[in-house]
Amino acid sequence: MLKPLGDRIVIKVIEDTEQTSGGIFIPDSAKEKPQKGEVVAVGAGKINDKGEREPMDVKTGDTILYAKYAGTDIKIDGVEYKILSVKDALAIIE
Repeated sequence: MLKPLGDRIVIKVIEDTEQTSGGIFIPDSAKEKPQKGEVVAVGAGKINDKGEREPMDVKTGDTILYAKYAGTDIKIDGVEYKILSVKDALAIIE
């Protein structure tokens, strides 16, 4: 698996359903980029000016919302992941 460095996290992108509640299928060209994902790996944290590691705000298993165009997309074994900085994580979905 991937081990992110510093203040980066790896998320598994969660795709929204391809069908509306009324039964209409949405084509790929009409979909918005997903902004939700499950955290699968967390880096050690950023080192501050005092040389200490700052704790991460998210942990493995959290479902988060992230900035629309943030991060780097990668695909491993057919699964879509995204590597992004923890500052691009906007909220934890509980």
